[in-house]
Amino acid sequence: LAKWFKAQGRNPMLVGADLQRPAAVAQLRTLAAQIDVPVFSATDEVVLSGVGDPVDVARAAVAEARRLGRDVLIVDTAGRLAIDAELMTQVRQISDEVQPDYTFLVVDAMTGQDAVSVAESFHATLELDGVILTKLDGDARGGAALSVKEVVGRPIAFASTGEKLEDFDLFHPDRLAGRILGEGDLATLIEKAEGAFEQDQAEEAAARLMDGTFTLDDFLDQMQALKKMGPLSGVMSMLPGVPKEVRDVEIDDRQIARVEGIIKSMTPAERIKPEIIDNSRRDRIAKGSGSSATDVTQLVNQFKQMRQMMQQMGGNKFAKRKAKKAKKGKKGGGRVTAKGPVQLDKKAFALPTLEEMEAQLPTRGGSSGPGNLA
Repeated sequence: LAKWFKAQGRNPMLVGADLQRPAAVAQLRTLAAQIDVPVFSATDEVVLSGVGDPVDVARAAVAEARRLGRDVLIVDTAGRLAIDAELMTQVRQISDEVQPDYTFLVVDAMTGQDAVSVAESFHATLELDGVILTKLDGDARGGAALSVKEVVGRPIAFASTGEKLEDFDLFHPDRLAGRILGEGDLATLIEKAEGAFEQDQAEEAAARLMDGTFTLDDFLDQMQALKKMGPLSGVMSMLPGVPKEVRDVEIDDRQIARVEGIIKSMTPAERIKPEIIDNSRRDRIAKGSGSSATDVTQLVNQFKQMRQMMQQMGGNKFAKRKAKKAKKGKKGGGRVTAKGPVQLDKKAFALPTLEEMEAQLPTRGGSSGPGNLA
């Protein structure tokens, strides 16, 4: 959530108010460090002792956010059961102290229909503004998401579909329905691709691939950009027409790291012209990358076959004409068909602004200053 707000141009700060779970604050700090967002929490001694007061932490965090000029304060409270009266009273006190603009309940989608009763109980205590669903990467859990909105009467604002920070975004019910029905999710796929690939570089790489000058350096760049889109299994689930048995295959992302290691162990000359890699060079590359000589040979052969195949495709006039257009560059996104370029309406795939999101959620009486979002 902090990463999403940061992408909107805001300055978020996280509050580690979960003093119930061991290492919860340490875990929050580790995740926040990945996106360069500060975390306010009690002292390490208090955190480790487990006797701190989350209400005091939240109160101090509001003052610190104002002092630092942070315009979004996200208070991470401990997970709790609705039947735990003491903890429910505590979260009510935190809310009274912080006076949040929005209160989101984080629900594990794997709980199925139990998520409905949990949301109902919390809504009676806190008056929720929205729900955040986690682990929504299974195709049999959409019913619970719809039920939560129907029973509580509050929107599902965000959803996470994986373990990485990139696997979190605004909730789009139509896209979820598309995945469940096996129709893919091209809108999200395009958004992720636009964020991961630089258009000019991608077009130049495509042109080099067609004319046979594509190198292992280009291949490495494309692989690293692909990693920014999240796990390959997630990317596969967004493609329309992919059979369920293929989507459910566990794809080992470590294989990509292994390929990266092999390419990075090559010299610049070897990356440009892998044909010069003889037995001696192959053994050196294998040793440097911690892989086997067979792995190196297999990668080089597969790369040469791919480059040769794409070069043959680029030999016909149509492919050459398409590569020429890519070299010149185009204004705006689009794809090329036999009838010419087809411009994509990027506006249709753009994330809504914070103001647009606020317009969709119920307004509350809290102020709009820092420290008022939990």
